[in-house]
Amino acid sequence: MKRINYYAAAPNAMKAMMGLERAIAESLLPLRLRELVKIRASQVNGCAYCIDMHSKDALKNGEDVRRLMALPAWRETPFFDERERAALLWTETLTELSKNGAPDEVYGAVTAQFSEQELSELTFLIGTINAWNRFGVGFAMQLPD
Repeated sequence: MKRINYYAAAPNAMKAMMGLERAIAESLLPLRLRELVKIRASQVNGCAYCIDMHSKDALKNGEDVRRLMALPAWRETPFFDERERAALLWTETLTELSKNGAPDEVYGAVTAQFSEQELSELTFLIGTINAWNRFGVGFAMQLPD
């Protein structure tokens, strides 16, 4: 079934989303970390469109294909440093809030790795990619050829 063009249907809301994207692009968080977070949230949410887009972006910006392939099993691999692990933990926690909320032990692990500004920016990043995933899945965004 053909779904609506949400860009055209809600232009003011799209301007706000794009404003969030611009703010995230100016974040203190490194691009490599931002792309890992976007990919991991998109994997959890099953958004093929976003997984494809952000995997391409990550590879274009020098990410290692082996790390991308291991991302769903990040806990079991040696490929990610402590900051990346904390960011991925926070990503999964906030993406799956209905499972366990945001427990103190998770928050503590994350705050040990990130300043207040970085943690706030990371949380905005996670919230924004989760919103994009809802558009991608909800409106059945098609992968480019």
